[in-house]
Amino acid sequence: MFTANIPMAHVGPIKICGPHMNEDVHVPLATYELPLWPSTNRGAKISRLAGGINVVVVDDRMTRSILLEAPNALRAVEMVRDLEQRHEELNAIITNTSNYAKLLDIHSQIVGTLVYLRIECSSGDASGHNMVTQASQHIMNWLLDQYSDMQYVSVSANYCTDKKVSAVNGILGRGKYVIAEVTIPKEICSNDLRTTAQKIVELNTKKNLIGTTLAGGLRTANAHFANILLAAYLATGQDAANIVEGSQGIVYADNRNDDLYFSVTLPNIIVGTVGNGKGLNFVQKNLADLGCLEQRAPGENATRLAVIIAATVLCGELSLMAALTNPGELMRSHLLLERKKA
Repeated sequence: MFTANIPMAHVGPIKICGPHMNEDVHVPLATYELPLWPSTNRGAKISRLAGGINVVVVDDRMTRSILLEAPNALRAVEMVRDLEQRHEELNAIITNTSNYAKLLDIHSQIVGTLVYLRIECSSGDASGHNMVTQASQHIMNWLLDQYSDMQYVSVSANYCTDKKVSAVNGILGRGKYVIAEVTIPKEICSNDLRTTAQKIVELNTKKNLIGTTLAGGLRTANAHFANILLAAYLATGQDAANIVEGSQGIVYADNRNDDLYFSVTLPNIIVGTVGNGKGLNFVQKNLADLGCLEQRAPGENATRLAVIIAATVLCGELSLMAALTNPGELMRSHLLLERKKA
Protein backbone atom coordinates (compact mmCIF):
# COMPACT_ATOMS: atom_id res chain seq x y z
CA MET A 1 0.00 0.00 0.00
CA PHE A 2 1.28 3.45 -0.91
CA THR A 3 0.68 6.50 1.26
CA ALA A 4 0.37 10.18 0.42
CA ASN A 5 2.42 12.62 2.47
CA ILE A 6 0.57 15.79 3.41
CA PRO A 7 2.31 18.59 5.36
CA MET A 8 1.12 18.70 8.96
CA ALA A 9 1.69 21.18 11.76
CA HIS A 10 0.13 21.89 15.12
CA VAL A 11 -1.75 25.07 15.97
CA GLY A 12 -2.45 26.45 19.39
CA PRO A 13 -2.77 25.98 22.14
CA ILE A 14 -6.49 26.65 21.78
CA LYS A 15 -8.25 27.36 25.05
CA ILE A 16 -11.51 25.41 25.17
CA CYS A 17 -14.19 25.70 27.86
CA GLY A 18 -17.66 24.33 28.40
CA PRO A 19 -19.44 21.22 29.68
CA HIS A 20 -17.26 18.77 27.74
CA MET A 21 -13.73 20.00 28.55
CA ASN A 22 -11.77 22.88 30.05
CA GLU A 23 -8.24 22.68 28.66
CA ASP A 24 -5.65 24.18 26.36
CA VAL A 25 -4.91 21.89 23.40
CA HIS A 26 -2.53 21.87 20.44
CA VAL A 27 -4.37 20.68 17.32
CA PRO A 28 -2.76 18.91 14.33
CA LEU A 29 -3.80 20.17 10.90
CA ALA A 30 -2.72 18.45 7.66
CA THR A 31 -2.96 20.74 4.64
CA TYR A 32 -1.26 22.01 1.51
CA GLU A 33 -2.58 25.52 2.22
CA LEU A 34 0.33 26.88 4.25
CA PRO A 35 -1.34 30.12 5.44
CA LEU A 36 -3.94 28.01 7.26
CA TRP A 37 -1.54 27.31 10.14
CA PRO A 38 -0.57 30.90 11.06
CA SER A 39 -4.10 32.14 10.44
CA THR A 40 -5.65 29.51 12.71
CA ASN A 41 -2.86 30.18 15.21
CA ARG A 42 -3.98 33.79 15.39
CA GLY A 43 -7.47 32.59 16.28
CA ALA A 44 -5.94 30.30 18.88
CA LYS A 45 -4.16 33.26 20.45
CA ILE A 46 -7.48 35.11 20.62
CA SER A 47 -9.02 32.10 22.38
CA ARG A 48 -6.47 32.46 25.17
CA LEU A 49 -6.70 36.23 25.43
CA ALA A 50 -10.51 36.15 25.50
CA GLY A 51 -10.72 33.50 28.24
CA GLY A 52 -11.57 30.52 26.09
CA ILE A 53 -13.93 29.24 23.43
CA ASN A 54 -17.11 27.76 24.88
CA VAL A 55 -18.22 24.63 23.03
CA VAL A 56 -21.41 22.62 23.45
CA VAL A 57 -22.66 19.49 21.65
CA VAL A 58 -26.36 19.75 20.84
CA ASP A 59 -26.99 16.32 19.31
CA ASP A 60 -25.22 13.19 18.06
CA ARG A 61 -26.45 10.59 15.55
CA MET A 62 -25.38 8.72 12.44
CA THR A 63 -27.81 7.92 9.65
CA ARG A 64 -28.41 5.63 6.72
CA SER A 65 -31.52 5.60 4.53
CA ILE A 66 -33.00 2.55 2.83
CA LEU A 67 -35.45 2.36 -0.05
CA LEU A 68 -38.27 -0.09 -0.68
CA GLU A 69 -41.13 -0.10 -3.17
CA ALA A 70 -44.72 -0.93 -2.33
CA PRO A 71 -47.34 -2.25 -4.79
CA ASN A 72 -49.29 1.00 -4.42
CA ALA A 73 -49.29 4.25 -2.46
CA LEU A 74 -51.85 3.09 0.08
CA ARG A 75 -49.75 0.08 0.98
CA ALA A 76 -46.71 2.34 1.37
CA VAL A 77 -48.58 4.52 3.86
CA GLU A 78 -49.86 1.48 5.75
CA MET A 79 -46.34 0.10 6.18
CA VAL A 80 -44.95 3.39 7.43
CA ARG A 81 -47.77 3.81 9.93
CA ASP A 82 -47.28 0.27 11.15
CA LEU A 83 -43.54 0.86 11.62
CA GLU A 84 -44.27 3.86 13.82
CA GLN A 85 -45.66 1.42 16.40
CA ARG A 86 -42.73 -1.01 16.25
CA HIS A 87 -39.81 1.06 17.53
CA GLU A 88 -38.82 -1.50 20.17
CA GLU A 89 -38.70 -4.34 17.63
CA LEU A 90 -36.57 -2.26 15.28
CA ASN A 91 -34.22 -1.27 18.09
CA ALA A 92 -33.79 -4.92 19.10
CA ILE A 93 -32.71 -5.76 15.55
CA ILE A 94 -30.17 -2.93 15.55
CA THR A 95 -28.68 -3.67 18.97
CA ASN A 96 -28.08 -7.26 17.87
CA THR A 97 -25.79 -6.00 15.11
CA SER A 98 -23.43 -4.01 17.37
CA ASN A 99 -22.48 -3.42 20.98
CA TYR A 100 -22.85 0.32 20.48
CA ALA A 101 -25.57 0.94 17.90
CA LYS A 102 -28.94 2.01 19.27
CA LEU A 103 -31.96 3.25 17.35
CA LEU A 104 -32.73 6.91 18.00
CA ASP A 105 -35.38 7.61 15.38
CA ILE A 106 -36.70 6.74 11.93
CA HIS A 107 -37.99 9.34 9.49
CA SER A 108 -39.92 8.49 6.35
CA GLN A 109 -40.75 10.00 3.00
CA ILE A 110 -43.13 8.48 0.45
CA VAL A 111 -42.95 9.26 -3.25
CA GLY A 112 -45.61 7.40 -5.20
CA THR A 113 -44.92 3.77 -4.30
CA LEU A 114 -41.38 4.46 -3.09
CA VAL A 115 -40.74 4.33 0.67
CA TYR A 116 -37.64 6.11 1.97
CA LEU A 117 -36.67 5.31 5.57
CA ARG A 118 -33.96 7.38 7.29
CA ILE A 119 -32.56 5.30 10.16
CA GLU A 120 -30.79 7.30 12.88
CA CYS A 121 -28.56 5.60 15.46
CA SER A 122 -26.02 6.30 18.16
CA SER A 123 -22.62 4.82 17.32
CA GLY A 124 -20.33 5.17 20.35
CA ASP A 125 -16.83 6.39 19.51
CA ALA A 126 -17.09 5.35 15.85
CA SER A 127 -18.19 7.79 13.19
CA GLY A 128 -20.73 5.07 12.48
CA HIS A 129 -20.91 4.76 8.68
CA ASN A 130 -20.42 1.00 8.54
CA MET A 131 -22.15 0.38 11.85
CA VAL A 132 -25.38 2.04 10.78
CA THR A 133 -25.22 0.62 7.26
CA GLN A 134 -24.98 -2.88 8.73
CA ALA A 135 -27.90 -2.14 11.04
CA SER A 136 -29.88 -0.81 8.08
CA GLN A 137 -29.18 -3.95 6.08
CA HIS A 138 -30.65 -6.06 8.88
CA ILE A 139 -33.65 -3.73 9.11
CA MET A 140 -34.13 -4.08 5.35
CA ASN A 141 -34.05 -7.89 5.55
CA TRP A 142 -36.58 -7.82 8.39
CA LEU A 143 -38.90 -5.47 6.50
CA LEU A 144 -38.88 -7.65 3.39
CA ASP A 145 -39.78 -10.61 5.58
CA GLN A 146 -42.51 -8.78 7.53
CA TYR A 147 -44.04 -7.07 4.49
CA SER A 148 -43.77 -9.66 1.76
CA ASP A 149 -45.34 -7.44 -0.91
CA MET A 150 -42.50 -4.90 -0.58
CA GLN A 151 -39.59 -4.89 -3.04
CA TYR A 152 -35.94 -4.12 -2.35
CA VAL A 153 -34.56 -1.05 -4.15
CA SER A 154 -31.41 0.02 -2.27
CA VAL A 155 -29.76 -0.10 1.14
CA SER A 156 -28.60 3.48 0.51
CA ALA A 157 -31.24 5.89 -0.72
CA ASN A 158 -29.65 9.39 -0.54
CA TYR A 159 -32.10 10.49 2.15
CA CYS A 160 -29.26 9.92 4.67
CA THR A 161 -27.60 12.18 3.31
CA ASP A 162 -23.99 10.98 3.00
CA LYS A 163 -21.31 13.27 1.49
CA LYS A 164 -23.78 15.39 -0.46
CA VAL A 165 -25.16 18.89 0.05
CA SER A 166 -28.67 18.70 1.48
CA ALA A 167 -31.10 20.37 3.84
CA VAL A 168 -32.10 17.21 5.69
CA ASN A 169 -28.84 16.83 7.61
CA GLY A 170 -29.11 20.30 9.10
CA ILE A 171 -32.76 19.76 9.98
CA LEU A 172 -32.66 16.20 11.34
CA GLY A 173 -28.95 15.86 12.13
CA ARG A 174 -26.10 13.69 10.89
CA GLY A 175 -23.02 13.36 13.04
CA LYS A 176 -22.39 15.72 15.93
CA TYR A 177 -24.22 19.04 16.11
CA VAL A 178 -21.73 21.40 17.74
CA ILE A 179 -21.71 25.12 18.57
CA ALA A 180 -18.53 27.01 19.49
CA GLU A 181 -18.66 30.62 20.72
CA VAL A 182 -16.42 33.34 22.12
CA THR A 183 -16.81 36.96 23.19
CA ILE A 184 -13.82 39.13 22.30
CA PRO A 185 -13.25 42.49 24.06
CA LYS A 186 -12.91 45.45 21.73
CA GLU A 187 -9.27 46.02 22.74
CA ILE A 188 -8.34 42.51 21.56
CA CYS A 189 -10.27 43.05 18.32
CA SER A 190 -8.28 46.21 17.70
CA ASN A 191 -4.83 45.15 18.86
CA ASP A 192 -4.70 41.49 17.79
CA LEU A 193 -7.22 41.19 14.96
CA ARG A 194 -6.73 44.72 13.61
CA THR A 195 -10.45 45.17 13.17
CA THR A 196 -13.65 46.03 15.07
CA ALA A 197 -16.74 44.13 16.11
CA GLN A 198 -18.88 46.21 13.78
CA LYS A 199 -16.69 45.48 10.77
CA ILE A 200 -16.88 41.73 11.44
CA VAL A 201 -20.66 41.86 11.90
CA GLU A 202 -21.18 43.82 8.68
CA LEU A 203 -18.86 41.54 6.71
CA ASN A 204 -20.61 38.44 8.02
CA THR A 205 -23.97 39.82 6.87
CA LYS A 206 -22.80 41.01 3.46
CA LYS A 207 -20.40 38.15 2.61
CA ASN A 208 -21.48 35.04 4.49
CA LEU A 209 -25.24 35.60 4.58
CA ILE A 210 -26.16 37.67 1.51
CA GLY A 211 -23.30 36.44 -0.67
CA THR A 212 -24.07 32.81 0.07
CA THR A 213 -27.76 33.40 -0.60
CA LEU A 214 -26.95 34.89 -4.00
CA ALA A 215 -24.77 31.87 -4.76
CA GLY A 216 -27.61 29.50 -3.91
CA GLY A 217 -25.99 28.10 -0.77
CA LEU A 218 -28.06 25.61 1.22
CA ARG A 219 -28.16 25.87 5.02
CA THR A 220 -24.70 27.40 5.06
CA ALA A 221 -23.17 30.82 5.72
CA ASN A 222 -19.44 30.76 6.39
CA ALA A 223 -16.13 31.80 4.87
CA HIS A 224 -14.09 28.57 4.90
CA PHE A 225 -15.22 25.92 7.39
CA ALA A 226 -14.13 23.26 4.88
CA ASN A 227 -10.47 24.31 5.05
CA ILE A 228 -10.12 23.60 8.76
CA LEU A 229 -12.41 20.57 8.73
CA LEU A 230 -10.40 18.88 5.98
CA ALA A 231 -7.08 19.60 7.69
CA ALA A 232 -8.37 18.24 11.01
CA TYR A 233 -10.03 15.23 9.39
CA LEU A 234 -6.86 14.23 7.52
CA ALA A 235 -4.74 14.56 10.67
CA THR A 236 -7.09 12.40 12.76
CA GLY A 237 -7.96 9.65 10.29
CA GLN A 238 -11.48 10.69 9.37
CA ASP A 239 -13.38 10.13 6.12
CA ALA A 240 -12.39 13.39 4.43
CA ALA A 241 -15.37 13.36 2.05
CA ASN A 242 -17.60 14.16 5.01
CA ILE A 243 -16.46 17.77 4.82
CA VAL A 244 -19.23 18.13 2.20
CA GLU A 245 -22.00 18.04 4.80
CA GLY A 246 -19.66 19.14 7.59
CA SER A 247 -18.95 22.49 5.98
CA GLN A 248 -22.65 23.35 5.84
CA GLY A 249 -22.50 25.58 8.92
CA ILE A 250 -23.34 29.10 9.99
CA VAL A 251 -21.36 31.99 11.45
CA TYR A 252 -23.23 34.31 13.81
CA ALA A 253 -21.52 37.56 14.79
CA ASP A 254 -22.91 40.29 17.03
CA ASN A 255 -21.66 43.68 18.19
CA ARG A 256 -22.18 43.81 21.96
CA ASN A 257 -21.15 47.25 23.17
CA ASP A 258 -18.15 47.13 20.81
CA ASP A 259 -17.16 43.67 22.03
CA LEU A 260 -17.48 40.92 19.42
CA TYR A 261 -19.65 37.86 19.98
CA PHE A 262 -18.56 35.27 17.41
CA SER A 263 -19.89 31.74 16.99
CA VAL A 264 -19.75 28.86 14.55
CA THR A 265 -22.57 26.33 14.33
CA LEU A 266 -21.69 22.99 12.74
CA PRO A 267 -24.66 20.59 12.62
CA ASN A 268 -22.80 17.79 10.86
CA ILE A 269 -19.35 17.08 12.29
CA ILE A 270 -18.76 13.41 11.46
CA VAL A 271 -15.79 12.03 13.38
CA GLY A 272 -14.75 8.96 15.30
CA THR A 273 -11.80 7.81 17.39
CA VAL A 274 -12.10 4.12 16.50
CA GLY A 275 -12.72 2.34 13.21
CA ASN A 276 -11.33 2.51 9.71
CA GLY A 277 -8.35 4.86 9.30
CA LYS A 278 -7.64 5.17 13.02
CA GLY A 279 -4.96 2.47 13.15
CA LEU A 280 -2.28 4.46 11.32
CA ASN A 281 0.62 5.36 13.58
CA PHE A 282 0.44 9.12 13.02
CA VAL A 283 -3.31 9.08 13.58
CA GLN A 284 -2.95 7.16 16.83
CA LYS A 285 -0.35 9.65 18.04
CA ASN A 286 -2.48 12.65 17.09
CA LEU A 287 -5.57 11.24 18.77
CA ALA A 288 -3.58 10.36 21.88
CA ASP A 289 -2.04 13.83 22.02
CA LEU A 290 -5.54 15.31 21.80
CA GLY A 291 -6.66 13.17 24.74
CA CYS A 292 -9.12 11.26 22.56
CA LEU A 293 -7.94 7.72 23.30
CA GLU A 294 -8.63 7.73 27.04
CA GLN A 295 -10.70 5.23 29.01
CA ARG A 296 -14.08 6.94 28.96
CA ALA A 297 -17.74 6.02 28.53
CA PRO A 298 -18.58 5.01 24.94
CA GLY A 299 -18.88 8.07 22.74
CA GLU A 300 -17.03 10.51 24.98
CA ASN A 301 -13.71 10.36 23.12
CA ALA A 302 -15.43 11.09 19.80
CA THR A 303 -17.41 13.89 21.42
CA ARG A 304 -14.18 15.41 22.72
CA LEU A 305 -12.69 15.28 19.22
CA ALA A 306 -15.73 17.02 17.73
CA VAL A 307 -15.50 19.73 20.40
CA ILE A 308 -11.82 20.33 19.61
CA ILE A 309 -12.47 20.49 15.88
CA ALA A 310 -15.36 22.94 16.30
CA ALA A 311 -13.14 25.25 18.38
CA THR A 312 -10.43 25.01 15.71
CA VAL A 313 -12.94 25.90 13.01
CA LEU A 314 -13.87 29.00 15.01
CA CYS A 315 -10.21 30.03 15.24
CA GLY A 316 -9.69 29.73 11.50
CA GLU A 317 -12.96 31.40 10.61
CA LEU A 318 -12.42 34.33 12.98
CA SER A 319 -8.92 35.02 11.69
CA LEU A 320 -9.95 34.95 8.02
CA MET A 321 -12.96 37.19 8.62
CA ALA A 322 -10.75 39.70 10.45
CA ALA A 323 -8.24 39.66 7.58
CA LEU A 324 -10.97 40.27 5.02
CA THR A 325 -12.03 43.48 6.77
CA ASN A 326 -8.63 44.95 5.84
CA PRO A 327 -8.04 45.56 2.11
CA GLY A 328 -5.13 43.53 0.75
CA GLU A 329 -4.32 41.60 3.93
CA LEU A 330 -5.48 38.20 2.68
CA MET A 331 -3.46 38.31 -0.54
CA ARG A 332 -0.36 39.66 1.18
CA SER A 333 -0.31 36.72 3.59
CA HIS A 334 -0.71 34.18 0.78
CA LEU A 335 2.04 35.76 -1.29
CA LEU A 336 4.34 35.87 1.71
CA LEU A 337 3.85 32.24 2.65
CA GLU A 338 3.19 30.48 -0.65
CA ARG A 339 5.35 32.24 -3.23
CA LYS A 340 9.05 31.40 -3.26
CA LYS A 341 11.66 33.80 -4.58
CA ALA A 342 13.19 32.78 -7.90
